Amino acid sequence: MTFASADEIRAMLREVLAEDWMGLPPWARNLAYRLACLQRPDDPELLREAAADLLCFGPDRDAEAEDLKRRAAELEQ
Repeated sequence: MTFASADEIRAMLREVLAEDWMGLPPWARNLAYRLACLQRPDDPELLREAAADLLCFGPDRDAEAEDLKRRAAELEQ
């Protein structure tokens, strides 16, 4: 995953999560989305997808999720 493209990471996440929503532990999902967002910091769809995933696992990452959603909204303006 370290050298995968953002598209490859998203495809892997979609495949694994469609099969078993808890198939990846939260830390692995966070890492995967972080790597994808680092490659595509200007992709509002990806930023929202990452934010939605962060919000699924409790309040610890809510601030980061809200920041991602804010950045996505700014990019679309």
